[in-house]
Amino acid sequence: MSWAKDSKRLVTASADQTVRVWDVEADKCLHSWRIGDEGAVSVSDQQVGVLWPHGRSDGLIISLSLNGDLNYLTEGSSAPTKIVQGHNKSITALGVGSDRKSVITGSFDGRVCSWDINSGTGSVVDGQAHANQVKQFASVPGRTYSVAWDDTLRTIDESANTFTGSSVKLNSQPQSVAAAADGHVIVAHNNGIAVYSKDQLVSELRTDFTPAAVAAHGSFVAVGGPDDNSVLVYTLDGGGKLSSAPTATLRSSTAKVVTLSFSPNGKHLAAGNSSGKIVVYSTGSWDVATDRWSAHTARVLSIAWNEAGTHAASGGLDTNVFVWSLSKPGSRVKAANAHKDGVYGVAWLEGGRKVVSSGGDAAIKIWTVNGLQ
Repeated sequence: MSWAKDSKRLVTASADQTVRVWDVEADKCLHSWRIGDEGAVSVSDQQVGVLWPHGRSDGLIISLSLNGDLNYLTEGSSAPTKIVQGHNKSITALGVGSDRKSVITGSFDGRVCSWDINSGTGSVVDGQAHANQVKQFASVPGRTYSVAWDDTLRTIDESANTFTGSSVKLNSQPQSVAAAADGHVIVAHNNGIAVYSKDQLVSELRTDFTPAAVAAHGSFVAVGGPDDNSVLVYTLDGGGKLSSAPTATLRSSTAKVVTLSFSPNGKHLAAGNSSGKIVVYSTGSWDVATDRWSAHTARVLSIAWNEAGTHAASGGLDTNVFVWSLSKPGSRVKAANAHKDGVYGVAWLEGGRKVVSSGGDAAIKIWTVNGLQ
C-alpha cells in the first residue's frame, strides 16, 4: 500500500489483480483497476507493489505486476494509461533486428521482449512465448528465430512483434541457433545438428559430442564443442543437408569452444572458449588471423562483429565487455563490470559506433564506443 500526499487516501495492490484507492475516513473504495484481460485469472498479473509518487499534480499511481510490468494508473481512467515492460530475470539471450535499429531479448523465465533503441522502451513479443530459459536468437530479414530450454524453436515476425505459427519441437535441449542466408535454420542440440526450413526438419547430423555453439555463413556451418577443443566446419548444400564429415577442423583453441561468430562479410570466424580466449580464423584457408584476443578471465558468452568486419565485441562470465580490433589485435576497449553475474549478449547497432549488451542483472545497456584502432 501507499499513502496519498494528503494522508486521507491510500492505494492498495493485491494478488487478486486489482489496485484500489480508499478514502480512509469514509471507509470506502473510491476507484479500482483490474490488471489483465477481462474475466481472466492470471498469476503473472497479480499485483505485488504499488506507489503513489508525491510531488506530482497528475495523480499518477504506479503498480507492479508479478511479471515485472509497471502499470501507470490515473483516477478517472478504467485502464492503465501506460505499461512499461521488461525483464525481472536474468537476460540470457540478445539479438538485433535485421534493421539493426531494434533489439530482442530473452530471459531465464522465457519472456521475450522487443526494444525500440531510440525511445528505450520495450514490449513483450505477442503470442505463445517460451516456457523456459531463452538460449539464443538468429535473424534474417524480417524474422528472428529463438531457441529455448523448453526444447522448442520459434519464429518472430519483427514487423508485427509477434510469434508466428506453432513452435517446432526439438529432439533435445538446444544449445545454439544460426540462420543461413538461404532461409535454413541450423540448431545445435544435445545430440547433434538439425537443419530446418519453414518449420520443417530438413536434415539432421548426429554427433558423438554435445555441440556448444553453431554459426553459419554462406555454405559454411561451424560447430564448437568437441572435447579436443576444436571447431568443426561443415558444408551446407542448397537442399539443407550438411556434409557427413567436416571439411575443416580448426585446432588452435586451448579450451572448449563455446561461442562462434562469422563476420558479416564472411571473411573471418571468431571462436570464444571456456577459459576466456578468442581465436579468429580466416575463412577458406582457415589460418589463424589472430589469437591475441585474450583479456577475458572467464568463459566467453557472446561475440558480435561490426558491419565492416573490422572489429568485434565480446561479453563474458567475468562481467566485462571488450571491443577488439582485427588490424591491431593488441588494442582493445573495455567496459569493466558491465553486467553483474555475466554478460550473456552483445551486438552492434546501426552505424557501428554503439554496442548493446545484456546480462545476469536483467539490464540492457547501450555503449558509445570510442578509441577504436
